[in-house]
Amino acid sequence: MTPDDLRAALDLGPQAEEWLSSARAQVADDPARLAVLFPAAGRKVGRGALDGLTGWTADDAARALLLDALPRPRAAAVSRAYTEGDNAEKRAVLRALPILGLGDEGLPLVRDALRTNDTRLVAAAMGPYAAAHLDDEGWRHGVLKCVFVGVPLAAVASLADRADAELARMLADFAKEREAAGRVVPDDVHLVLNLVDQEA
Repeated sequence: MTPDDLRAALDLGPQAEEWLSSARAQVADDPARLAVLFPAAGRKVGRGALDGLTGWTADDAARALLLDALPRPRAAAVSRAYTEGDNAEKRAVLRALPILGLGDEGLPLVRDALRTNDTRLVAAAMGPYAAAHLDDEGWRHGVLKCVFVGVPLAAVASLADRADAELARMLADFAKEREAAGRVVPDDVHLVLNLVDQEA
């Protein structure tokens, strides 16, 4: 995923396109403008789903492009956009992390999202950035959080690559607890157990 991919996926009318181009230029020139422009993105470009980018909406993409326009170093401004934003804005920040070149500086935002029970934030947190930067323990707990709150594991980036025996053990324990309590075990638990079993 690159900024060019996001730009290509956005099918904006002339007015929205002009707003986004102007907003990016303003943010590049004065990062403080992000506080005004970031919340406005949904009203200016819409909130519809983007073709070809699963889970992304137009406002997600526009906000990611605004963050990409920030001059470097940008970690503090990105963190502020997340902290001060509503949940839609937080989700956009999480989705944008892979294109922002922050190294590990975005991890506090991922960890914060994984402490919530908002399924949109949890799903966005477990995208490509988490797959590349979360340590094994943090990543496994992120997968478990997805199962707890009902986020489909299809939302977890690099699941097949990172699933391991320890994750399988954690999920097997979770399944036993659910069964003992007479509760349904999500199908995704068996998906991961089968995945790990096939690799063994």
